[in-house]
Amino acid sequence: MQSIWVTQLTLAKMSLRNFYALCKPRVTSLIVFTAIIGMFMATPGMVSLQILLAATVGIAFASGAAAAFNCLIENKIDAMMARTRARPIPTGQLSQMETLLFASVLGGLGLSILYYWVNPLTMWLTLGTFVGYAVIYTVFLKPATPMNIVIGGASGAMPPILGWAAVNNTVSPEALVMFLIIFAWTPPHFWALALYRREEYAKVGMPMLPVTHGEQFTLLHILLYTVILIVVSLMPYGLGMSGWLYLASSVVLNAVFLYYVVSLYRRYSDELAKTTFKYSILYLSLIFAALLLDHYLI
Repeated sequence: MQSIWVTQLTLAKMSLRNFYALCKPRVTSLIVFTAIIGMFMATPGMVSLQILLAATVGIAFASGAAAAFNCLIENKIDAMMARTRARPIPTGQLSQMETLLFASVLGGLGLSILYYWVNPLTMWLTLGTFVGYAVIYTVFLKPATPMNIVIGGASGAMPPILGWAAVNNTVSPEALVMFLIIFAWTPPHFWALALYRREEYAKVGMPMLPVTHGEQFTLLHILLYTVILIVVSLMPYGLGMSGWLYLASSVVLNAVFLYYVVSLYRRYSDELAKTTFKYSILYLSLIFAALLLDHYLI
């Protein structure tokens, strides 16, 4: 009897890990983090505990559900790529029906939490973000155009707006500035990944920029979008949203990012592309953390 319970407990843990993996926890955690920063930036004081918890959970659930739908839609492509072939659907650990049910329940629960415990505006904005990523980007843009990540990046840039709306029940210019930072950050971030994974994308027929236009064209666009990102990232200081702490932090973070990108442009290597990709994640986390620290300390 005890062995049966142990077996069942082990299977339950495996199932939970598989469902958790469907939510792309690393991506979701960054989404939730920037949404939380948006909440705190929306008020000179502290965010109420109810709003903070409800909005965080609701946005996390909706983001996880969108990621799960993405895994469901792209499961055949995932099975052909080294980066994604270990995901639960390609390995047979979860079925497509289980994934559909999980994503539907999780998404519905997240949206309900936002509607009843935060405000309807945040729920509708989150729903629009969900549709933008899971449907418009995944189904239509990604397989159709090499500029998919630029257009589809709008969905990924929404979390600070969701956080701001959760607190103020409105969308203000300050929230749009935070949106623009992530929007400008997304192309150089993703194209660095696409460069060292371009053979895999070519194999599955996905028209990523390095596949359709080549290495040098992509590197030039990474450089140009990084320059745009640097300009946009200085807007919080220029508009009076932040003070010297954020300004100093953004200058240092941008200098390092630009160094990696210029080095990549001059002497490309897969290893340097991987390093640039990893730094881009750290960059976004730190520049939003700098916004938060500046907001309360300066």
